[in-house]
Amino acid sequence: MADALVLHEDRCFDPDPATRRAARSLYEETRHLPIVAPHGHVDPRVLAENAPFAEPAALIVQPDHYILRMLYARGVPLEALGIPRRDGQPVESDPRKVWQLFAEHYFLFRGTPTGAWLEHELHEVFGIRRRLTEETAGPIYDEIVEKLGSPEFRPRALFERFNIEVLATTDKASDTLDWHRAIRDSGWRGKVIPCFRPDAVFKIAAPGWPAELDALGREHGAPLVDYAEFVRALEDRRTFFKRLGATATDHAVLEPYTTWLSPDDAEVLFQQARQGESSRADERRFEAHLLMEMARMSLEDGLVMQIHPGAFRDHNRSFSEQFGPDRGGDIPVATEFTRNLRPLLNAYGNDPRLTLVLFTLDESTYSRELAPLAGHYPAVRLGPPWWFHDSMLGMMRFRERTTETAGIYKTAGFNDDTRAFCSIPARHDLARRMDANFFGDLVARHVIEMDDARRMARALAYDLAKETYKL
Repeated sequence: MADALVLHEDRCFDPDPATRRAARSLYEETRHLPIVAPHGHVDPRVLAENAPFAEPAALIVQPDHYILRMLYARGVPLEALGIPRRDGQPVESDPRKVWQLFAEHYFLFRGTPTGAWLEHELHEVFGIRRRLTEETAGPIYDEIVEKLGSPEFRPRALFERFNIEVLATTDKASDTLDWHRAIRDSGWRGKVIPCFRPDAVFKIAAPGWPAELDALGREHGAPLVDYAEFVRALEDRRTFFKRLGATATDHAVLEPYTTWLSPDDAEVLFQQARQGESSRADERRFEAHLLMEMARMSLEDGLVMQIHPGAFRDHNRSFSEQFGPDRGGDIPVATEFTRNLRPLLNAYGNDPRLTLVLFTLDESTYSRELAPLAGHYPAVRLGPPWWFHDSMLGMMRFRERTTETAGIYKTAGFNDDTRAFCSIPARHDLARRMDANFFGDLVARHVIEMDDARRMARALAYDLAKETYKL
């Protein structure tokens, strides 16, 4: 049937018969491995409350910035998708209309990674066997709503069906982690852990910094009136996060600039910030110094350090003012690692106690900078392609440009980096297919033997994430 939704068993594999045979065999050995999700943005409240998901638009469309980005780029107003405005002006409140609008524009996702994830999610998670179109939108909506009302589709049941071994969230330094405590106290055995992300208290030139500093002080239990107390608060909060299971920190920066400041200079910048007198240049220096502090602390407490540079946040000013962050308005910029990270790596990169996972949005750095850095410094691991590059071709480019210099064992496996809970298995499945295909090609070219390819495919699908993130 022309409107049938069918997922071909060899999707994403090379048409060359030798490569495809090897890829198929490798994928069959990794497809059912547990999912280790060491970096993502699922709200822990979802799993703490374990309430039924409301309906398809709220579950699939509205939390996914990939979907919102593509629809907005083609002229679909976010108000029409039910995304709340900061000024409180009305937006579409009928989820059926939101879903219908999504279905009418579903063709936009053809050939994209988002399209691959969506079709996997519809077919494998919800058992949908018809293509989503303007005509089928209503019946598919009803079918998903009916399933969401059953116990098998509660968040914890899906967590177990997805075979998730561990799921890490992303949490501010001042977060109380109440939802994580609730999960632990519930007796449910699913492993959901926090990740320490102190970005908000690093950005001293941001208008919201005073409020973030006050929140950090409240959780610390003392006012943060000087730089030394500020550092103690960060150390204490890291300890608190570790008690709730955290194994990593995460730092999103425009550039991975690092440098040490003298104690006096750090104090001056901190006090200027408290007086509301910080410039962007001040913030850049302060943030660079705090990345050094974070690396120092990681040697002491063992938390893995992640750096996510290269995103020009909220590029569309009026858009972000209307709808807030994480709606698809962040744009990649060129990134320099070698000089920017040299102070940090010279100070700590030779110490095997540090694990530093580097991500990038700038593909031009793969072979020129990232692979050589990971291929030299014991502390460095390469995070997988993410955001605009966690795609079929993006994954292949990453492997092709980094493996010869760094090998796969200086990478961190795969993470999905998603807010859309039900897309987690789709994203991991796509990564496993593409890695199987990459190794299948090496087998077909007689670069590696099949038994080595099996070990390498398993490492990327499962072992390396567990090892890198100490899970």
